[in-house]
Amino acid sequence: MKKILFPTDFSDAANNAFVHALEFAKIVNGELVLLHTFELPMYDNQFFPENYNVLFDSLQLSQFDMFKDEISKLHSIAEKLNLNHIKMSHRLMDGTLLFNIKKAIEEEKIDFIVMGTSGVTGWEAFFLGTNTGNVLTAVDVPVLSVPSDYKFKKIEIIGFTTRYRSKDKKALRDVLKIAKKTNATVKCLYVKTNDSDVAASTIKKWEEEFADEPILFSIIPSDDVQDTILDFVLFKDIDVLAMLTYKRNFFVELFKPSLTQKFSNRLGIPVLAMHE
Repeated sequence: MKKILFPTDFSDAANNAFVHALEFAKIVNGELVLLHTFELPMYDNQFFPENYNVLFDSLQLSQFDMFKDEISKLHSIAEKLNLNHIKMSHRLMDGTLLFNIKKAIEEEKIDFIVMGTSGVTGWEAFFLGTNTGNVLTAVDVPVLSVPSDYKFKKIEIIGFTTRYRSKDKKALRDVLKIAKKTNATVKCLYVKTNDSDVAASTIKKWEEEFADEPILFSIIPSDDVQDTILDFVLFKDIDVLAMLTYKRNFFVELFKPSLTQKFSNRLGIPVLAMHE
């Protein structure tokens, strides 16, 4: 059974992503590990020699009480969706979000992470900053990023961007496993720029190897990679876009802040970031 880590701050964006996490768990036959982190304020105990421990105990207790109340609300959401059969466990951890996510991944043997994005929207938040972006660049498991206003719908078409490398093929097979569980089609995109070095024979081998799979390959000549991916998502009715992260510098260059705000506001679908 796959284990899916769902970090939450119990915001509206996180609660929306929780629905996606439940549905994803259903697809991959997984269970959820709900994680909430908090950071206690730093105090110098020389100024609070008598009630230092009492102060911290009180702060931890208030976090615990809030955690219990919010977890109960999440269980109610699962029940309304008839997904309360999805196994869920809970972790309340003191410390920074990124540190505790890494710790939970190791201790719980996590296979996937599902997170909501908020604040700066879409891909700018995902690749260039915010909690979700920080997690993406620091962990080695796939991260499903869910825009705060994207309501779940059945996954019928999964987009996948490729550069026809061996590491892409492995990622494509992983995406294919997910697609088959939901009877989805994978639409694979290669943006062929002027300096592309992929041989026609390589493309042909891929098409032959995946000929019996629910995969459609598209090759689009363009030097504007960002807009080409956007058009592909819009006109091919993509429900989830899966991408291999390569190096973070690739995304920083590809989705520059000056361009990304316009782009991210128009994309608006979940992105599954997979690692090399």
